[in-house]
Amino acid sequence: MDLENQKRVKEFAEEYGAENLVVVLGAAEGEAAGLAAETVTLGDPTFAGPLTGVQLGLAVYHVCEPEIKEEFDEAVYDEQVGMMEMVLDVDDIVSEMNAIREQL
Repeated sequence: MDLENQKRVKEFAEEYGAENLVVVLGAAEGEAAGLAAETVTLGDPTFAGPLTGVQLGLAVYHVCEPEIKEEFDEAVYDEQVGMMEMVLDVDDIVSEMNAIREQL
């Protein structure tokens, strides 16, 4: 997660409260999704951004996870995500996301 997005997430958490936010990621690889998820929950593991040492504990999911996918209109999801989902290792992404949530 780049530094500007870290800043935005931190500002939203301060303004609206962490309990009122859900972060939905769209990274193409499990490792990248896991790193971003770790950043918004436990703090920036690279120690480079505004979330260094800041444990927001935000709810975080990947757009391809079943519990998020079912929230979308099926036609919209297929149009916006469907093609990409076919080439993603969804099982790896779900595994990474679950591992991060288990750390909370």
